Amino acid sequence: MLATTFLGLLLITFLIGRVVPIDPVLAVVGDKASPQVYENARIAMGLDLPLWKQFLIYIGNVVTGDFGTSVLTANPVIDDILRVFPATFELAVTATVIGIVLGIPLGIFSAVKQGSFWDHVMRVIGLFGHSLPIFWLGLMGLMFFYVRLDLLPGPGRVDIFYEGIVTPVTGFLMIDSILAGEWEIFRNAVYHLILPASLLGYYSMAYLLRMTRSFMIEQLRQEYILTARVKGVKEWNVIWGHALGNCAIPLITVIALSFGTLLEGSVLTETVFAWPGLGLYLTNSLLNADMNAVLGSTIVVGAIFLGVNLFSDFLYKVVDPRAR
Repeated sequence: MLATTFLGLLLITFLIGRVVPIDPVLAVVGDKASPQVYENARIAMGLDLPLWKQFLIYIGNVVTGDFGTSVLTANPVIDDILRVFPATFELAVTATVIGIVLGIPLGIFSAVKQGSFWDHVMRVIGLFGHSLPIFWLGLMGLMFFYVRLDLLPGPGRVDIFYEGIVTPVTGFLMIDSILAGEWEIFRNAVYHLILPASLLGYYSMAYLLRMTRSFMIEQLRQEYILTARVKGVKEWNVIWGHALGNCAIPLITVIALSFGTLLEGSVLTETVFAWPGLGLYLTNSLLNADMNAVLGSTIVVGAIFLGVNLFSDFLYKVVDPRAR
């Protein structure tokens, strides 16, 4: 099933690369190249072959990590992705942690207090977080916390005068700055991470809050909850042990989807905050018609979704013995 889904992803990206009104040959040789140069490049790129042969070659290249060369950077696309992906991963993981730590407890609280004033407050918070455009939240966050209040740093992963000081080892700036003993850069990187991660975390928290509330309300209505209360089980154990325990499987799915969505949906956030991650790389590639980079990034995001789903399936078996 996983292989079939990935094959479908490759087929879709392959067809997109063939139907978009962008000539990949012209992107390489330029519009002033002679007809002979154009034809030689077309043959060298395998575009003279039947589509089914091109697709087989495409599959072979992707499996070996060859997404072609970026027109924008003149580097292999896989090298560019490996360079920018840690920044996106750093942002998505931090936002997911914020979403889990805040969203699940608030969702449980809202379900327990269903119909009360605090339940309505939680629902409004969840509605706003899931409805407001993330790019608008980013712009408002920069305007208030950076421009007006001067509490947090502005766009970028670090201040401009810190760029290039730390030699990349893992690609994760905070880890690399610790390894290099650059504690000032580490602190600066943490400060720069706070605002974009908090905004993405709010988006994740709103989603998890709403879903946790829905799951918990459904479980709290079940007969086994009534039985536990009649037997004198403490309310704390009823909520956090019985009800939440039976919400674990759907919550794992929701968290996995949320994490995958953050990796994909960080495009707008990274653009607003000039965050040098996969989202900004994808945006610049789209604006410059760099289809190799666009399709390569799309495949990577799709593969991550598949990997996250596979990992969530593994967690099902760990959490619920019946799934083994």
